[in-house]
Amino acid sequence: MTQREGRRPVGSQQREGRRPAGSQTWEVDADLVVVGGGVAGLAATIEATRRGLRVVTVAKADPGQTSTQYAQGGIAISYGDDIASHVADTCVAGAGLCDELAVWSILSSGAAALDTLVGLGARFDTNADGSFALTREGGHAISRIVHAGGDATGAEVQRVLSSAATAVLVGTTAVRVLTGPSGAAGVLVTSEQGVGVLRAPAVLLATGGLGQLFSCSTNPAAATGDGIAMALRAGAVVSDLEFVQFHPTVLFDAAGVGRRPLISEAVRGEGARLVDVTGRSVMAGVHPLGDLAPRDIVSRAIATRLRETGGDHVLLDARGIDDIAHRFPTVTASCLAAGIDPSVDLIPVAPAAHYSCGGVVTDVHGRTAVPGLYAAGEVARTGLHGANRLASNSLVEGAVVGARAGVVAAERRGLLVDIDADQVDDVVSGSWTQRRMPRSMIQEVMTTHVGVVRDGSGLRSAAVVFDSATDQSVSSGVEAEDAALTLVGTVMVAAAALRAETRGAHTRLDRDGEDPQQRRSTTFGLDADGAVSALELAGVA
Repeated sequence: MTQREGRRPVGSQQREGRRPAGSQTWEVDADLVVVGGGVAGLAATIEATRRGLRVVTVAKADPGQTSTQYAQGGIAISYGDDIASHVADTCVAGAGLCDELAVWSILSSGAAALDTLVGLGARFDTNADGSFALTREGGHAISRIVHAGGDATGAEVQRVLSSAATAVLVGTTAVRVLTGPSGAAGVLVTSEQGVGVLRAPAVLLATGGLGQLFSCSTNPAAATGDGIAMALRAGAVVSDLEFVQFHPTVLFDAAGVGRRPLISEAVRGEGARLVDVTGRSVMAGVHPLGDLAPRDIVSRAIATRLRETGGDHVLLDARGIDDIAHRFPTVTASCLAAGIDPSVDLIPVAPAAHYSCGGVVTDVHGRTAVPGLYAAGEVARTGLHGANRLASNSLVEGAVVGARAGVVAAERRGLLVDIDADQVDDVVSGSWTQRRMPRSMIQEVMTTHVGVVRDGSGLRSAAVVFDSATDQSVSSGVEAEDAALTLVGTVMVAAAALRAETRGAHTRLDRDGEDPQQRRSTTFGLDADGAVSALELAGVA
């Protein structure tokens, strides 16, 4: 890998690029560029490096600021005969939109992925006999969830992968996937060192989610939908963006803005119960699994109760859990920081944006429609989650598909990288423009009209706001993030408007229940003019 200040010509033809006075560029050559430092990106980095690929991994934030780091849930693992049950539970939660072949493929590789993590030094909770201490979470028929440190599984996964994958360039924001005649050809990034040109015949987007579309989210500040936007602009397609999972039990704060700590679903798995401010059960009579129903059902039930009572939060009663401070140290610390002792106090909770079930369309190896462009983790739509992710399936998917993408990226090794210089110079010169609007406006309209519950009128209002976005120059990482949020929000609103039914994590107040005619994915891309275009529509009534 080489790095040098200045920029040599970026095409295979040695041509002189336009470089404005005072600009600074740097360039790196590699076999694979990985964008993202969470479980999917690092799993890919490790596998590709093992196969001798020159890998450059970039991340906007340090390892402590990834969605993987914050994951309190565990890793859903099934063996032998239980795989069929795990697949069935996943497909039930996915409300008819899971790709069952993809579900089988990914979940049947979960145990091997866990073994890989253990081999790297991960320490998971065990019983006295050394076996994994399995717990149960919402939507699962049996106990099959592996945890680390009670509710710190994500932090442990992040720790071991960060230790194994060295030389991640942090503080580096990817703004554009570079393309050439053979497909993906690299990534354009910005950092304190200026604009970077990362040349490679293979690019993996593992950028995480899009929680910053909403005012309140469990996601870190870096979750701005960058990967989805970059993939769309490179020619890939996205599906199922209307299905955003809202975690039902996020620690309530009257301010209601920014990243909020979640109260792990495993707390309900150990016996905690949801009640309203009068002490009445929220989930009684709602679903056979009660408080352990799938997340979309629990979030919807909370939203319904809040509309009935005019409140802004419900309460989680975890007082019956023995030694909760030891069993759930992360949850306990978050509560204590807010002045709540979960061993004696009820915990105020409310739903908040948590996980994008849709994303860039890929196969189970992370391949997109663009040769050489891969996606893995929350940014991708493999078909595993369908209309609603089953609890603790995301770390499995990131580890499995990320590693597979790192393997298949080797297929592109040695291909000629030919980049049109204009793709670089537009950004360097400040002449690159994208539709964007202020983040505060995006978050307000999305939270108001595209939250846990939606209706046609609100979605039309949201579409009007996004239609008002204007072309503006993009020359910094923050501007690129706002442009990404604008594009992803536009697609999400369009997808939600087309899906005129209630299914999975998508609840339409004006369309009660599922419509069998709409049991298919909504798929979007960009047309030749860069406008959002529906490629495959759910059967809209």
